[in-house]
Amino acid sequence: MSEIFAYGFMQRAFLAALLVGVLCPTISFFVVLKRLSFLGAGISHTALGGIAIGLAAGLDPVFTGGIFAVGTAMSTGHISRLGKISEDTVIGIFYASGMALGIALISTFKGYYPELFSLLFGNILAVSRGDLQVMAAALVAIMIFVVLFFKELLAICFDEEMAVAGGLPVGPLYMGLLAAIGLTVMVSIQLVGVVLVAALIVIPGATAYRLSSNYRSMLAYSLVFGLAGSLGGLFISYYYPVPPGAAIVLILAALFALTVAGKYIMEKHF
Repeated sequence: MSEIFAYGFMQRAFLAALLVGVLCPTISFFVVLKRLSFLGAGISHTALGGIAIGLAAGLDPVFTGGIFAVGTAMSTGHISRLGKISEDTVIGIFYASGMALGIALISTFKGYYPELFSLLFGNILAVSRGDLQVMAAALVAIMIFVVLFFKELLAICFDEEMAVAGGLPVGPLYMGLLAAIGLTVMVSIQLVGVVLVAALIVIPGATAYRLSSNYRSMLAYSLVFGLAGSLGGLFISYYYPVPPGAAIVLILAALFALTVAGKYIMEKHF
């Protein structure tokens, strides 16, 4: 295994997998508790519109896609509360609109855009030092937000009406959580791509939820599964001809299936 780290690109890929393997499961914990799974999927696919704008304008597509992702998340929260419309309805509109904008712009491109394929399906092996710095900065910012407001975020995830009655600033906290989800999508796109990034912010928390009896164990399990998926997928892709992004998601899906089957067997026979 030591030969893997003889290459600079594998060292950077390992660090990226480690950073995202901590960031995504942390956000996944809140996404599952708050039942925002469709929001995560919608934000990731809406980012295609921002990516296409970046490519068309000659800008960094990861940056423009990230702006689109964060903007979509914040707009979803604002519109759903302002108009008393469910998040699922709003994100469904943004999901379709963002994808349509991306497809419309991509259809006008001439020539070959290898970075577009990487952003759609992920290319962790192409992560640069600058990408790592952005991931690290996002991780630090989000972890500071989570640590400072952990109890308050738990409160709005479990019972938002009680949180309001308790005098918590539910609106700002909820918007902060949505911004964190959008930022997580932004830094994870290069790891697994627009198509698969939703899995990273849904499956770890969903798997942990199946095994946990309290929020502490759920968060711990979520981190374990997230790291197992991101690092395991990277190592599998090194030894076998499987794209890293696909390997990461398949490992996470397999872990979820095993927990569901294991819990069913335990409840059925014991």
